[in-house]
Amino acid sequence: MGDIILTGDRPTGRLHLGHYVGSLRNRVKMQNEGKYDKMYVMIADSQALTDNFDNPQKIRENLIEVALDYLSVGIDPSKVSIFIQSQVAELTELTFYFLNLVTLSRLERNPTVKSEIKLRNFETSLSAGFLIYPVSQAADILLFDANVVPVGEDQEPMLEQARELARSFNNIYGEVFVEPKAVLPESKMARRMPGIDGAAKMSKSLGNAIYLADDKNTVKKKVMSMYTDPDHINIDDPGKVEGNIVFTYLDVFSNDSHFEKYLPEYKNLDELKAHYQRGGLGDVKCKKFLIKVLEEELEPIRARRAEYEKDIEGVFDILRKGTADARSQGAKKLEKVKAAMGINYFEDSDLIKDLQNKYKD
Repeated sequence: MGDIILTGDRPTGRLHLGHYVGSLRNRVKMQNEGKYDKMYVMIADSQALTDNFDNPQKIRENLIEVALDYLSVGIDPSKVSIFIQSQVAELTELTFYFLNLVTLSRLERNPTVKSEIKLRNFETSLSAGFLIYPVSQAADILLFDANVVPVGEDQEPMLEQARELARSFNNIYGEVFVEPKAVLPESKMARRMPGIDGAAKMSKSLGNAIYLADDKNTVKKKVMSMYTDPDHINIDDPGKVEGNIVFTYLDVFSNDSHFEKYLPEYKNLDELKAHYQRGGLGDVKCKKFLIKVLEEELEPIRARRAEYEKDIEGVFDILRKGTADARSQGAKKLEKVKAAMGINYFEDSDLIKDLQNKYKD
């Protein structure tokens, strides 16, 4: 069996540049390389409900937003199965079986869960559903035999939890699951995009994100409000590029051709940084350059999204077909799981024969 990829996102809002450089861009590259036997992209609505259980309408509304973002960045439904998590019942069943293989204390030690609990102020009102979502993620991966999982750096603890569950199951019931490995963005800088306010992470909940669907004027306003060097008050003042969000974004998105087109007085980003550091270069000029760089990346995405927005019924057909494929594959795997566990009672002819012989006399 060749490599199988699974990845996905929670539909709690539109996707932003952090998602784009952290995983979306890499997913498109992987699908186009053709090196993998199968690729699944999941809209994780069940997991999103663990901390939005009192507002399911939020998930309902954002599901289509995420689907549109997927298609607009170039994820191709002829190469990838895009599916909705809650519509694959086999995932819920496998999660239930996996819960017997992990302790409460192990779940509470998961670094990603701990940081999310703190971020969302769940210390005093933590739902069991939220605490076990690493087990649900493991089921998502292992049900489809996914051995390659493109993730951001902060999700590596989730992959380790999935590997532990695969090993535990295999040790008890025999070799059924493959252990997945994480694929991180090639650029370390792209693994955790900071927010426009200088916060360590771009986040929907923190309101510091540039969204893939943002129009041109919105992108301009957000870039012009970006955190830079607070000590760079006058143009002639020497400036710092470390921790300066404008330069962080330029590190990720700009290349030499951008300078040739939009800022020809500099050959490359190193020259721009050097000028800023010695003084004589204003923040506004750097931000205007960044706006042009981002627009070159975002404009084709917006154009594709606009086309898909004209045919929402067609988008749902894509999701329906991808979900049907995921259910078909998941059902086959779950049959193997239940056989290994010995709970495939109606399909086990030997069990029936043995019982018949036992009670025959």
